Amino acid sequence: MEVLPISSKDTGKEMQINEQIRDREVRVVDSDGSQLGVMPIRQAMELAEQRNLDLVKIAPQAKPPVCKVIDYGKFRFEQSKREKEQRKNQRIVEIKEVRLSLNIDTHDFETKKNNALRFLSGGDKVKVSIRFRGRELGHPELGKEVMDRFAQSVADAANVERPAKLEGRTMLMFLSPKPVK
Repeated sequence: MEVLPISSKDTGKEMQINEQIRDREVRVVDSDGSQLGVMPIRQAMELAEQRNLDLVKIAPQAKPPVCKVIDYGKFRFEQSKREKEQRKNQRIVEIKEVRLSLNIDTHDFETKKNNALRFLSGGDKVKVSIRFRGRELGHPELGKEVMDRFAQSVADAANVERPAKLEGRTMLMFLSPKPVK
């Protein structure tokens, strides 16, 4: 019976197999899930060895600890396959930025709006910013009007997560995609 190295990186938690199990008595579960009962560790090891499988401690906190008679290599392979599938189904939300200017023209405004709509339809959040230069800083109400107009134009696809607010020389607003019904 071979002892396979186990690291917490492989399974997410330490698992003891075969000779690594130091308990006197264990509850043994067969590979098909049926209970074989509580037995001394020697008897459980012999049972696993007869079937050419490994004895793996799956519930160390139980009294007595629960061990399963399985092929450990196959078990680790299936577990890594499940973890990979879970990672594949995860979606990482990114924040994309759209920069407007205080005196933006209508065509530029439409282009920026279309970009924001594309980002939102992809499930990303959008950060809308206006950078004030020189004397523009004296008219933050004009920036607020541009931001409100932008929010109004994408209202069917986005919720305003954080309304327009002046922070230093930059006015920021955050938009998040509307939930799909």
